[in-house]
Amino acid sequence: MLNKPILAFLAGTAVLALLMPAQAADTAQDFVNKAAVGGMFEVDSSKLAETTAKDSAVKDFAALMVKDHTAANSKLSGLAGEQKLTVPSALDEKHQAVLDQLKADTSAFDQSYIKAQKDAHTEAVTLFEDYSKDGDNEALKAFAAETLPTLKMHQEHVEKLASSPTATTTRTETAPPLPGANSFTEEQAKTRIEEAGFAQVSALTKDDSGIWRGSATKDGKSVGVALDYQGNVVTQAKQ
Repeated sequence: MLNKPILAFLAGTAVLALLMPAQAADTAQDFVNKAAVGGMFEVDSSKLAETTAKDSAVKDFAALMVKDHTAANSKLSGLAGEQKLTVPSALDEKHQAVLDQLKADTSAFDQSYIKAQKDAHTEAVTLFEDYSKDGDNEALKAFAAETLPTLKMHQEHVEKLASSPTATTTRTETAPPLPGANSFTEEQAKTRIEEAGFAQVSALTKDDSGIWRGSATKDGKSVGVALDYQGNVVTQAKQ
């Protein structure tokens, strides 16, 4: 069972949509790009969790992610080669930003990792499910269909970690925005806030606590908005 510090921050956290807006793949190459980057992120972030996470349940989950996604990545690479498609060799900017945040988050790594995994698997399940039905390449469609049950199993596993009894008793202890070293650039902060459903994001400044604050609109109303180092987007009263 996860210990008390591990999931204290999960209450009220906004989805890390910054990195992971669920999108369908339009072409075989598009699918390979998104699936490969997602798979690399799973392996890289989970290898980090194997050495950094404090809770044994998180470490066990991370080991499973490394094993399953390494195998899936290898199979995808082979299929892409057969289909004369290019496989990305590095993370894209958004996934790299999340990985960098995890590396910097020494005080609440387990919480951040679990949240990132929840969002990553939401995107992955959507991507693989859609492509298995409507993809334009039969070999990749079959791969997506074969891999989907494993992704759904991962999704169920991480949801159980996030909703453990320990989590429900500690969620109210710390609410975002959380102070901490914030590596988001102004442009990345603006993008994260927009992907959380806000528009007309402006006047962003980072305060002494590492929190980006500014103005935006949502549901036709002008509001204050804040983004912390973990990527939580919070509506606040305008200063």
